[in-house]
Amino acid sequence: MKEKKLLSLAVAVALIVFITFARLRESSGINTPDKSKKSRTEKSTNSTAKSNHSKSRSSHHTASSSQETTASRTIVTSSSDDCDTHVKNTSDNSHLLLGNPSDAQPCRMLVTNYLIDRTYYVASYNSQRGTPNWVSWHLDANDLGKVYRTDNFRADPELPGSFYHVEGTDYISSGFDRGHNCPSGDRTNNTNANESTFLMSNMIPQAPKNNKRTWAGFEEYTRNTLVSPGNECYIIMGSYGTGGTGSKGKVQTIDQGKVTVPSRVWKVVVVIPAGDNDLERLSSSDVTIVAIDTPNNNNTIDNSWRKYITSVKAIEDSTGYHLLSNLPKKVQQALKSRVYVP
Repeated sequence: MKEKKLLSLAVAVALIVFITFARLRESSGINTPDKSKKSRTEKSTNSTAKSNHSKSRSSHHTASSSQETTASRTIVTSSSDDCDTHVKNTSDNSHLLLGNPSDAQPCRMLVTNYLIDRTYYVASYNSQRGTPNWVSWHLDANDLGKVYRTDNFRADPELPGSFYHVEGTDYISSGFDRGHNCPSGDRTNNTNANESTFLMSNMIPQAPKNNKRTWAGFEEYTRNTLVSPGNECYIIMGSYGTGGTGSKGKVQTIDQGKVTVPSRVWKVVVVIPAGDNDLERLSSSDVTIVAIDTPNNNNTIDNSWRKYITSVKAIEDSTGYHLLSNLPKKVQQALKSRVYVP
């Protein structure tokens, strides 16, 4: 009997201790499972807030970009499956005022001749080569400012998902530079414009000496000598052929065969005095046209771009493109045969 009373007393004491500890635990907030769950909730809430803030900044960035660009420069809005969208724009300052050299279209099935519009330039992109066929843009004093080179090399997120997306690091150790088509120096009026030139869809594997000496010299001549006196330029740059020689020798491709190295790099610059009604004025005699076609060869390239001056007709014969196609035929013929030697 005495043993039963002792057992009952022990059970009662244990129950009192358990209840007391539980109350103390509740009053002191020691509840690890609930606290952990709250932390995850807070983390999720913070993450959502950051995401919303990021979206807000992105929207603001897009709006700012749109405000900085005239409507005449926006040509292609998005990709589609419609392969019968022949894009033409003859508005002043349009990047395609001179024409669409390969009749590129914003159709994702045209993997070797896909038209892209990156606001500050327009291009025909070749997904099989991993480079643009050509890039076309307008340049005047309004495009030149004091924005520093952003060096934000990156993949183009707007290319169709089925295309191979060249990354900003894919040229490293290849022996070739990430050579701009539309140059960073031509887009220094605002940060958005400059960053757009560092999309890899605007790059080709370019021999370092060609890029840093010959090509850089021609780009500076275009900005400092052709534009500065009060002119505006319509520019088309492209590349063709397969196999170039970089600092590590001659190769056909880089990036495990995903990016083709061109053998030649060309550019056409059409110059007129700054003004309005550009297409009409391009049909007059007050036009300067400079064309060059250079070897993509680090061993043989000359520092002077003047050594590679040629005619538009010669570039057409080499590439198969139809340049200056928006101009009247008689004007085309006259301009294409010119060889301007400054």
